[in-house]
Amino acid sequence: MKIIVTGSLGNISKPLTKELVSKGHSVTVVSTNTERQPEIEALGAKAAIGSMENVDFLTKTFTGADIVYAMEALNAGVFFDHNIDFIEANTQIGKNYKEAFEKSGVKNIVHLSSIGAHLPNGNGILAFHYNIEQVLNELPQDVSIKFMRPVGFYYNMYSFIPTIKSQNLIIQNYGGNEKEPWVSPLDIASVIAEEIEKPFNGREVRYIASEEISPNEIAKTLGEAIGNPELKWLTVADEDLLNGMINAGMNPKTAEGFVEMNTARGNGVLYEDYYKNRPVLGNVKVKDFAKDFAKLYQSS
Repeated sequence: MKIIVTGSLGNISKPLTKELVSKGHSVTVVSTNTERQPEIEALGAKAAIGSMENVDFLTKTFTGADIVYAMEALNAGVFFDHNIDFIEANTQIGKNYKEAFEKSGVKNIVHLSSIGAHLPNGNGILAFHYNIEQVLNELPQDVSIKFMRPVGFYYNMYSFIPTIKSQNLIIQNYGGNEKEPWVSPLDIASVIAEEIEKPFNGREVRYIASEEISPNEIAKTLGEAIGNPELKWLTVADEDLLNGMINAGMNPKTAEGFVEMNTARGNGVLYEDYYKNRPVLGNVKVKDFAKDFAKLYQSS
């Protein structure tokens, strides 16, 4: 099949591309970075270099494809850009995708959504996933869409490193012994590859998770990996976390979104639909990720 993979060679798209190529599919990888082209081609895929803001480029790239894997790929650096509304910018990319799907005639879409996409509000920074699911659901009914809803990515834990180094603590506005789901990008890529080869039938939702583990267990696992078995997870007030993020230079609106998202994690609202549609857990566990965490921790 002819498959388009967005997201360049990121944490999900690179292993996904490798797997799809190994299975004999014709894969085109969309990237904004011309320097990625040789690496993309080395994987056995074609490169399409252009912007997610350019509907004509997307339309041309998508035309003739059997399946498009679509994700919004703003990098984490925009969290600190005070001129970008993170939710609105991502939502606009979703609107660009919709227009390009309509113009190109694509009938089968796998969209990387998120935990919390079932909530119209109260999901903080994840609100754009709800927005985009609504936008894509406006496509004609002969367009089949698989909404992939992974939970929190393991690599988001890298953001814990500064306070571990400075205060010997993981600091968030939720915590304790209540388990919550986390996921490895490798497990996400595996599930997407699986869904690409399964029949498409209307609109479907699938949650993706690797392990259900509590904040205190995460602190213990990461602490042992970095040689600090006494590492603790400290729960602070929303206002304290918000001020800490803003003082670190984060866009205040983005920071508010993170705080609200974490509140929804702590009170369980974020996971209500997940537990109603609980997936089989993937293969990569926090102990596996902790090895990569320790390497970055030691080198940073």
